[in-house]
Amino acid sequence: MKSRDTLIRLKRFQVDEKRRQVTQIETMIAEFQRMASELDREIVAEQTRAGINDPTHFAYPTYARAATQRRDNLLESAENMKGQLADAQAELAEAFEELKKVELLDERDQARERNAENVRDQQAMDDIGIQGHSRRAS
Repeated sequence: MKSRDTLIRLKRFQVDEKRRQVTQIETMIAEFQRMASELDREIVAEQTRAGINDPTHFAYPTYARAATQRRDNLLESAENMKGQLADAQAELAEAFEELKKVELLDERDQARERNAENVRDQQAMDDIGIQGHSRRAS
């Protein structure tokens, strides 16, 4: 039983670790998207200030060009992280299923032990009843 308890603790730890990984990736994606939105606002503000919206124009603001590249990189990174998120979520689901299997086995073992104990208790009660009946009959 002790090894089963250890296994359950290990599986719970693995589930918690996978859950932390999923949360971390979700947070990173949200942060990348937030930063890209801020860069969008800065790009628009710089274009408005310069009065030039065409990135191919020779006088297009350098900051707007650099911010556009940075925003595109952030959005690409967020998209790549979505693939990692899907993988991490699949690993979490797998770890959770493994935990449930081990917990189910543990519950079955405990139920089997309770049934065996109940049978022993019932047998002991039957023996006591038989002894009491034997005494009265004698």
